[in-house]
Amino acid sequence: MISVHDAGTTDEVGRLAAFRREFHACLTARGDALFELADALLCADAPVRSLVELSLVGEYRRGHGSLYAALNRGRIDIARLRTAVAAVPLPRSADGRIVLAVDVTCWLRPEAHTCPERVLCHTYGRGKDTHIGVPGWPYSFVTALETGRTSWTAPLDARRLAPGDDAATVTAGQLRDVVQRLIAAGQWQPGDPDVWIVADAGYDGPRLAFLLADLPVQVLVRMRSDRVLRRPAPSR
Repeated sequence: MISVHDAGTTDEVGRLAAFRREFHACLTARGDALFELADALLCADAPVRSLVELSLVGEYRRGHGSLYAALNRGRIDIARLRTAVAAVPLPRSADGRIVLAVDVTCWLRPEAHTCPERVLCHTYGRGKDTHIGVPGWPYSFVTALETGRTSWTAPLDARRLAPGDDAATVTAGQLRDVVQRLIAAGQWQPGDPDVWIVADAGYDGPRLAFLLADLPVQVLVRMRSDRVLRRPAPSR
């Protein structure tokens, strides 16, 4: 039970309830069915391997026909949802700084021959430790990190990369939108530490820093093992 005298817990429950109301308002068509579908996905006792399994979860109070109808005819106001997510209290580092991580995760769809805009996704350790390309959908995720030994992150944005997209340009635009939404939501104010953006070696750090130079961010990218740096100019 939650004690009404626990102010901190009460505030957290109130913020969660406010976010759930805003999330429901973002569902512009078949909202009730989509809302219960999201609850069922979060409350399922085991990994969900098929959509029909979600109709058996207690949080989903409708039949499987309503589930498919919600997915086919439901609508979500993505812009409003992104704004609502940016207003939620974020995990931060020990000094109160916002730390954003960006990475690409692929949804492999090798058997889905009719799915549009699939690309070859580089995979590791499949088939006798060989690296091969598998058709799928690559998604670029931006999440907020916190200090400490924890695997919890706060996803802030996700975008699917289409065939022919330049990863650096799309990532820079995605990060710009996320940072601007955080500033508009009051998560960062003048005088606060710069936002850190951390990425793996697959990203072009100097280009990201150049494209985001007008924002209060610092870009930290792991250096590739084959990167060659210029040596100091020799004396004449």
